[in-house]
Amino acid sequence: MRYVIVGAGPAGVVAAETIRKLDADGTITLIGDEPEPPYSRMAIPYYLVGKIGEEGTHLRHDPDHFRNLRIDHVQRRVTRVDPNSNTVVLDDGRHLQYNQLLIATGASPIRPPIPGLDLPGVHTCWTLADARRIAELATPGSHVVLMGAGFVGTIVLEALAMRDVELTVVEMGDRMVPRMMDETAGNMLRNWCEAKGVHVRTGTRITSIHPAGNKEEEDKPGILSRLIDAVTPAGTEDGAKPEDGLRVELSNGETLAAHLVVVSAGVKPNIGFLEGSGLAVDQGILVDDHLRTNHPGIYAAGDVCQGRDIMSREFHVHAIQPTATEHGRVAAYNMTGHEMAFVGSLNMNVLDTLGLISSSFGVWEGKGGQSVRLVDEERWRYLRLEFEEDRLVGAQSVGMTENIGALRGLIQTGVPLGEWKDVLLAQPQRFMEAYVGRIQG
Repeated sequence: MRYVIVGAGPAGVVAAETIRKLDADGTITLIGDEPEPPYSRMAIPYYLVGKIGEEGTHLRHDPDHFRNLRIDHVQRRVTRVDPNSNTVVLDDGRHLQYNQLLIATGASPIRPPIPGLDLPGVHTCWTLADARRIAELATPGSHVVLMGAGFVGTIVLEALAMRDVELTVVEMGDRMVPRMMDETAGNMLRNWCEAKGVHVRTGTRITSIHPAGNKEEEDKPGILSRLIDAVTPAGTEDGAKPEDGLRVELSNGETLAAHLVVVSAGVKPNIGFLEGSGLAVDQGILVDDHLRTNHPGIYAAGDVCQGRDIMSREFHVHAIQPTATEHGRVAAYNMTGHEMAFVGSLNMNVLDTLGLISSSFGVWEGKGGQSVRLVDEERWRYLRLEFEEDRLVGAQSVGMTENIGALRGLIQTGVPLGEWKDVLLAQPQRFMEAYVGRIQG
């Protein structure tokens, strides 16, 4: 049996390793398009703040790991998939045959159509190569503008802030992490970041980026003095520095000086190379409950896969590493003839932002059922629970670290709460007791 896996992230690596456990004799080819050993993108912030070296981001630390498992790791890009001939085409012209194919190509950062986004000093933070460039530019005291305060952007925010830069965050939504938290929680996170010295602009867009020494500007009389006055980042007093090579224009009329602009405007699944393949796609690659696509012998996993949501039972892209690794494992079982259904993934996010823990699980915005909120802004604590009949279907929290996994357990299991629902509506902080009473009791 010849197995080909396109994508060398967590989903692809787990799938390759699981296939080898289940099939000792099959040929396994793992294809990744980066010149690095397979690594975890979630480890990049730790690299940026110096907690780990590059090797610390690697998914497997033994350099002979894949060779010892007889997994052929090919570092090329797949340009086309041909289900009719069971072939994938590489960017060097090679054609690889497969009996079973897994597409785990992940996602790529979105680059909005903003003038100046291709200038030197403007970078995404998605790959190790990106992280190396950012580490060179994000020096203590340098002016950095971060576009986007979503889940990934907020992770990047912490890494940048810990490098002691003068950081301004620009988020077009009305609050931080708008796809993870409501207005109360998102604004609480914003206030926390500002108290830590990070300048945050919500409800604001970057409209353009220009070189600080733009020829048109140099020709205008007195432009140097006006530029120094205009490009003072929020919260600073010294104005632009000689190394600030960029002017960042905002929709609110502000102009920020920047040595570095980091773009974190969301991600999109890597499905472009599948055009003309006949594979069914929507937000990502459409699959059934066994992660099979509409073509026999082809599966999808990870951030490129539109799989089952355990709460809604609908199909969504959940671009988080726990979902990716479970996708990889389940796909491997099915690819090797061991029937295994994917029960569904839970929409969940947990952030540690400069010491403040926040989380959301399930249908955190609610489904029209009853809900309860507990707010203590002075102590940076917030809890919101969402119910459907007598089941907990969603939750979000700020500043709570103990037993937070119990919220996930109550939501993911869908256990009827019975009398515990009334208890939680009156005292939502007792969710751990409800978990013990309904699941462990």
